[in-house]
Amino acid sequence: MKRAIRYLRFSQLGQSNGSIERQELYTDQYLQYNNIQLVDSFIDRGKSAKTFDRPDFIKLQAFIAKHYKSVDYLLVDQLDRFSRDAGEAMSLVKQFQKKYSIQIISVTEGIVFDYDTPGSFFRAGLQLLLAEEDNINRSIKVRGGLYTARAKEGRFLTREKPFGYSKVGEGKQRHLEVNEIEAKIVKTIYDMYLRDVPLYKIKEIAYQSGFDRKGNMAIDRVLANPVYAGLVRVEPFKDLPGGLFPAIHEPIVDKTTWTMVQSKMKKVDKVKVVIDDEIPLRGVVKCHCGTPLTGAPSRGKSGKYFYYYKCKHSKHNNISAIKAHEQFLNVCDLMSVPERQIKEIRDGSYSSIEQEVKANKKKVADKKHELEEVQQLLNAVEEKWFRDEINKDTYERWYSTYSDHILTITAAIERLSPNQGKAFEILDRNLDLLGDIKHVYTKSDTLQKREFVKMVFNGNLYYQEGIYRTPTILDIFSHNAIKMEEKGCLIYKKKRENLSVIPHSGR
Repeated sequence: MKRAIRYLRFSQLGQSNGSIERQELYTDQYLQYNNIQLVDSFIDRGKSAKTFDRPDFIKLQAFIAKHYKSVDYLLVDQLDRFSRDAGEAMSLVKQFQKKYSIQIISVTEGIVFDYDTPGSFFRAGLQLLLAEEDNINRSIKVRGGLYTARAKEGRFLTREKPFGYSKVGEGKQRHLEVNEIEAKIVKTIYDMYLRDVPLYKIKEIAYQSGFDRKGNMAIDRVLANPVYAGLVRVEPFKDLPGGLFPAIHEPIVDKTTWTMVQSKMKKVDKVKVVIDDEIPLRGVVKCHCGTPLTGAPSRGKSGKYFYYYKCKHSKHNNISAIKAHEQFLNVCDLMSVPERQIKEIRDGSYSSIEQEVKANKKKVADKKHELEEVQQLLNAVEEKWFRDEINKDTYERWYSTYSDHILTITAAIERLSPNQGKAFEILDRNLDLLGDIKHVYTKSDTLQKREFVKMVFNGNLYYQEGIYRTPTILDIFSHNAIKMEEKGCLIYKKKRENLSVIPHSGR
C-alpha cells in the first residue's frame, strides 16, 4: 500500500471556520478512494503563504528529510497551499520530487505533479500562476481600499491605537477619539522637547505620569507620529501620490508645534545633559572661558558630600554650589519688579493683547482667503491630470507644492485663532509674581530653573573671579544692575557696539 503525508493551511484565523475541515474532507476522500495510507498531517492555521517560515511547514520539511524513503506522496488541497508565489511553489515541488522522490498531489485540482511529464508540469505551473494572479488582484483591491480610506476619508487604520487616543465605533464608523488623560501626557512630551528637556528626562517624567509604551524609542515615535497633528501618513498607490493627508480625528497638538518638533529632530544633538536637582545650573552657567560648567559631588572628611561647579580646565572655576546658589538667589531678589512697573506692564499688556486680537482676526481672514485660492489651484491640477492634460511627474510636483502650502496656511490659521481670553486670565493670575522673582525661582523645579536662566540671560551667564557676569539680561530685570554689582552678585556689562562704524557725533 502506498503511503502519504498531507499539508493543510489557511491564512486568516477568522477567514473560514471550515477551511481546515474542508481540506481534511477532500484529502480523506482522495486517500480512501485511491487506497493510500495516511502517515501524518501538518497543519498551519492563520499562516500566510507569503513566507515559508511557518511552524508546521518547517516540521513537514524536517519529516520528509528524515522519512522520505517511507513516504510516496504529499497531499495538498491546492498547490497554492505551499506558496502564492508561482516561482517559489514550483521550485519547492520540484525539489521534493527530484531530491526525495515524493510526488505532490493536488486533490481538488486533480494534479499529480510529475516534473518528467510535460502535461503535468504545464498544468501545475498554470494553476500556480492563476493563484498568484488572483493574489495580486486581491492585493491591489486591498491597497486601493486602504489608500481611499486614508487619503480620501482621513481614517486611521493601524491596528494598534496611538497613545493619547481611544478607538470607538465599528466598521467604517470606527475612528480615533482623544483620551484626555493620555493626551495631556502627549502635550507635555511635545512641550518639554521644544524646551530642550533631555530625552531621558522626558521619558522619566512621561512614565511617572502614566505613559505606558515600552521601548527605547517610544518617546521618539510619539514625537514623530503625524497622527497627533491630525494627519495620517499615506503610501503612494499606482499613480496616486503619497504623503501626509488631513485626518478626521481631532489633533492633540497643532500642526505648527508638530512641524517645529520634526525640524528639531532632524538636528543632531551631540551634547547629553544630565539633570541633577542639587546642581540645577550645570551646563547652563559658563566658565569665563566659555565652557559650560559641569558639576559633581565631592566627599568631605566627615563623609558628607558637597557639590561643586567645575570647568573642565583644571585651573579655571571650581565653585561651591552653596555659594553659587546663594549668589544667584540674591540676583533673583534684586531682579524683582517694582509694583509701579507691574501696573504699567499690566496696562500695556491689556492694550497689546487687544491690538493683537484685532490684527490676528484680519490675518486669519487673509489666510482663509489665501487657503481658498491654493485649494482652487490644487483642484485645477487634479482636473487637468484626470483629463490627461498633464503627465504624472508634473501632477506630483504641483500636488506636493500645493499640499505643503495648504498645510502651512492651515497651521498659521490654527496658530492665529486661539481663545485670546485665556491670555487675559493667565496675565491676571501670574503678573504679580514678577514682584518676587526669588520666590518664583525657588518654587520652580530643576527644569524650570534651567529654562528661566537661559531665557533671562539669553544663554550668556558666566562665572569669573567669584561673581556672575553677563552681557545680556532682559530689560525688565536690569533695573538693579548697580546694586547687584555692589553686593558682589552679578556684573552686567553690555557688549561693546561695533566701533568699525563711525558714529555721527561725539567721541
